[in-house]
Amino acid sequence: MRVFKAFCDVNRLQILELLRSGEKCACALLEHLHISQSTLSYHMKILCDSGVVVGRTEGKWTHYSLREEGCAYARQLLEELTDTSAAGTSDNCCG
Repeated sequence: MRVFKAFCDVNRLQILELLRSGEKCACALLEHLHISQSTLSYHMKILCDSGVVVGRTEGKWTHYSLREEGCAYARQLLEELTDTSAAGTSDNCCG
C-alpha cells in the first residue's frame, strides 16, 4: 500500500497540498517547506513511487505535479476501505 505510506508524513502532505494548484519546480517546493534538497528528494521518491505524483526533468531541476490516475486510485482505495455497507457480516466471536 505505497499510496498510504505516501500520506503518512507531514512534509509529504504539505507537498501534495502545494501541488494541488499545479506543477511546481523542486526549487519552489524547497522554498515553501524549508527542508534540505536530499530530504525533498527522499519524499518525492516516495510520492512518485506511490503513483500520486509525477516528475519531469528540465535542466537541473525536476518539476512535479499530481498524477490524476494515481489520485483517482488513492480515492478509490480509501472509499473501498471505508465503505461499511460492503463489509458484510461481522465475525464477532462474542455473540
